[in-house]
Amino acid sequence: MSARGKLFIISGPSGSGKSTLIRQIIKDLEGFEKSVSVTTRPPRKNEAHGKQYYFLSDGQFKKMADNGELLEWAPYAGYLYGTPLKFVMDRLSSGINVILEIEVQGAMKVMETMDDAYSVFIATTTPKELKERLLKRGTDGMEDIENRIRIALRELQFKKYYDCIIVNNNYNEALANLKEVLLMQKGG
Repeated sequence: MSARGKLFIISGPSGSGKSTLIRQIIKDLEGFEKSVSVTTRPPRKNEAHGKQYYFLSDGQFKKMADNGELLEWAPYAGYLYGTPLKFVMDRLSSGINVILEIEVQGAMKVMETMDDAYSVFIATTTPKELKERLLKRGTDGMEDIENRIRIALRELQFKKYYDCIIVNNNYNEALANLKEVLLMQKGG
């Protein structure tokens, strides 16, 4: 029987680069898998059901939450997001290291229930840089971007609760730092 995998929580403000970093980590490191979250948010262009998220109706999401099928869930920017419990537990027990890309509220819930999880906060150097990244991404309107900036400023107050903080002001450096942390802490 293989050793148990390790659960990693990776959070950071929208636009901090966490999704891009995680995508590269999954390509580069064996034994790591990203959990696919469920959300009530409609898909953006180039997003597919089951790949970036499982896109659910409010009713489907509520049923999962009521049935205890979510490790954590929280509202974010007007939608609900959650982590499917069975997927995470099945992967961990088979020796796979699982990465949760979740917002701060969800991360705090997971840290309370999974005390062996390792948490990483991805930050940018300034809110101005964050806004520039969100604008460059081109997936959200100005109202959404302003809302995400307000949320980001609140989220930054929680970085002190994470095991590790990586400032992503240089992609290659941030990627190397994240790889090093994951490899040092991994299970399996």
